[in-house]
Parts: sequence; structure tokens; C-alpha cells
Amino acid sequence: MSYTAIHSETPPTREAVDQLRGAAVLEFGAPWCGYCRGAQQLIEQALQDLPQVEHIKVEDGPGRPLGRSYRVKLWPTLVFLKDGQEVARVVRPQTAQELDDALAQANAA
Repeated sequence: MSYTAIHSETPPTREAVDQLRGAAVLEFGAPWCGYCRGAQQLIEQALQDLPQVEHIKVEDGPGRPLGRSYRVKLWPTLVFLKDGQEVARVVRPQTAQELDDALAQANAA
């Protein structure tokens, strides 16, 4: 799937996320968030050569159950999953290396 530019209109449930197979990235944020918009180039670059990694962009906010289940406090928060289990997390990424390291954990055999 690779990079997704638009937030999902209907985010998945926690149960659906827990059932994911392979590597995936949950990106929590909001379309109006300056930090989120500023991180998009880094995120897109990190995912550009990884079509096997599912990127799920979730609009977050008060009362949104998926973000609360991951205890998201700041945007963007990227939760890296392997077979539905969190293996890494990056909050407000500043460097490509942070994302590459987290993706390596999600893609580990």
C-alpha cells in the first residue's frame, strides 16, 4: 500500500488493527495540524520504497477510541506494528533516521 496522503474517513477498530498481518504504520494526527503537515515529507520519503508496509492515516482527537487505545498525546504520532503488535513509536519525527529505524523493526523477520 505504501504512503497515504489523506486521513481515513472511517478509522479501523482496535480489533481490526490487532489482526493486521505484516508491517504497518498507524499515523495519528489531524489535517489542520502544523506539526503533522510538517512531517509529511519525511513520512512519505520513509515509506516510498516500502509498498509492503500498510500506512493507515488516522484523524485523531478527543473521544476518538483508536488514538486513546494507543495513549496518543501529541501529533503526529506514528505507531509501527508487526502482525498487529506495536514494535516502535515515533512522536513528531525530526529525522529520516528515526523513521527508518522504526520501519526496520516493523519489517524484521
